[in-house]
Order: sequence, then structure tokens, then C-alpha cells
Amino acid sequence: MKPLTSYTCKLSEPNAKTLEAYLRGHDYEFREVPYAKFAGANKDLNVVYYESGKLVLQGKGTQEFVEFVLEPEILKEVKLGYETVLNPELLAPRLGVDESGKGDFFGPLCIAGVYVNEKVIKSWQDAGIRDSKNISSDKKIKELAEMIRDTPGCVTSVVPIGNEAYNRLYSKMKSVNTLLAWGHARVIENLMGQKHKMNPPPVRAISDQFASKKETVAKALMSLGREIELVQRHKAEEDIAVAAASILARHEFVSRLGEMGKQYEMVFPKGASAMVDKAAKEFVEKHGAVEFGKVAKLHFRTALRAQGLPEPPKTEWRKGFSRKTEDK
Repeated sequence: MKPLTSYTCKLSEPNAKTLEAYLRGHDYEFREVPYAKFAGANKDLNVVYYESGKLVLQGKGTQEFVEFVLEPEILKEVKLGYETVLNPELLAPRLGVDESGKGDFFGPLCIAGVYVNEKVIKSWQDAGIRDSKNISSDKKIKELAEMIRDTPGCVTSVVPIGNEAYNRLYSKMKSVNTLLAWGHARVIENLMGQKHKMNPPPVRAISDQFASKKETVAKALMSLGREIELVQRHKAEEDIAVAAASILARHEFVSRLGEMGKQYEMVFPKGASAMVDKAAKEFVEKHGAVEFGKVAKLHFRTALRAQGLPEPPKTEWRKGFSRKTEDK
């Protein structure tokens, strides 16, 4: 098995101070890193401790540092290599579900699901599978997506909701969360329809809790999806099954956005920004408002600005209402 070359964990403030003192006492070269409290490096290892409390180690000296410095001297606990012994649930057969494109004005909403078992999880140990939001390279996303699909024993499903269908569903449901719940339920149903390929069968499905009420997704589940326990939690992408699903969803989104760009001979920026506003106005000028719904999510305020239409007053935030997903 290849030695570990990257490692991430949470570090308490006292432990972070102990680590910083260790680095300064062992000739690590310190440097400035955005959003980091401190960062040090030597020829074999880069160490960055972020303001969020996250510690990131990278380099060929990662495994040795974790085993002989971080765990015994800083954390005072031994976990590396024993994670699944300490928490057997990490190897449980399960489904992971995640989406991509929710916050992007241009392009579809893509929801993906992945079945993993112990063999699949162990085969991915050093593959670098993590939340797609932490992978900036589209090329890397593509490579990981192909590897996930080609892994023996892994079962996948992707449900892309193109812009025309998205706008039609949104006009009917009036809520991104309700639309997302339908998409998650559809993916779980598709996966459960392939249960004969899953050995052993999954014990649960895990997804991010994007709605204030967990019932939003639970109520959307279809017949096969109701046969399995649904677990919704914040930061679900920390689970490898959900992280794998996020990679498949992102790859589908990026691929379709690229195809859309070729079709209309223009670059569609990701996200929602001033650059996106500019591209939206250019699209309307070139192709007209009729075609707009084929490439964009029309409930975003960007759509109104691009067409020179007045924007309604912003809705005040209230409990159970997410301005982020409902009022772009």
C-alpha cells in the first residue's frame, strides 16, 4: 500500500499551539498562507493550520509525521490505520447522495448517488476522494469520476435536471429545497432498483441536510427508497460515499456546462457573480429571452437583470427559509 501523502483533521487551539512550537523548534520554514493561522514546511512536508481549525498535511513525509509526531506528541492518541477499528460504521455498506449546480446560475442541477461497501472503501483509501468543492481541477474531477465508476462493487446513479426541466419544476414547486428533495429521492430510488448488484445490501442512505426540516426529503422518498434508513446531516460530504457522489455530480455538471458552451459558442461561467451577470446579458443580446430558459435558472435575480426587468424586494430571512437557495 502506498504511504499516506496527505492528511486532514481538526485541531484544537491548545494542540495547534503545541504543533506550532514543535515546527518552530525543528527548523520548519514558515510562510504566509491565506486564511491560515500558521504554515510551515521542510523538504518532505507542508503543514498548514487554518483559521477554521483544520490542519492539512501534504508531502511524502505525511505518514511518518502523523505516526511519530502528530498522534503521539500533539493529539496524544493513535488513530491512523485504526479508524475502522475504532469506528466500524465507516465500512458499513451504504448509499451516499449529493448534488452539484445548485448555486450555479448557468447549467443544470445534477444529483448523484453511490453505493459503497467495505471492499470499495478500502480500495479508495489513497485515491484522494473528498468533497468535490475541495477539488479545483476539472481534470482531477474527471479522473476521479471515471475511477469511481470503474471500481468493482461500486454502483452509481446520476440524475441531471436540465435547465428547461429545472425551470418547469421550480415554477411548479416554488422551492429549490423541494426540487432538491425530489432529485435526491429519485437517485435513491434508482440505486435501490439496482440492489441486486449490491453485496451486501445497503443499511442506510446518507445525504447533506439542505432543508431546515428533515421531513422534506423523507416525504419525497419513493417506494424502494422507503425500504432503507435515510440519514441527513450537515457536512455529510465528510463521508466517503457522499464525497464520491459529489464528484460524480460535479463531473456531470461540468461536462454538461461545457457541452452547452460549445452549442452556443460562448463560455458560461460557474457560480453567481459579476462575471455571470455579464455573460447572462451577452446571451440575451445574442440569442434572445426565449432561449434563456434553456441555459439558465430563471428564478435567480441574475435572470431579471439580464433581461432589464425590475427585481422584487429581497425577502427578509426567517427561520426555515434559506435566502441562499431561494433568492439569488
